[in-house]
Amino acid sequence: MDSEGHACPACGQPVETVVRRHKTLGAWVPLWVAGPCHNPECEACVDPVAERPEQQPGPAPSEKS
Repeated sequence: MDSEGHACPACGQPVETVVRRHKTLGAWVPLWVAGPCHNPECEACVDPVAERPEQQPGPAPSEKS
């Protein structure tokens, strides 16, 4: 496995490693790749709200009487 961490190609800041998979000769093989950049000053930054739309703020639930 890869012992060194991944870095963002745009800003060079370390990013987390995520596992993807691809099919080789009929078997799914894991592939460790660089995850998204979370540096707000980077142009490749991923908006955390856009990643998780189910956690976006919405209208408050109405109270039942």
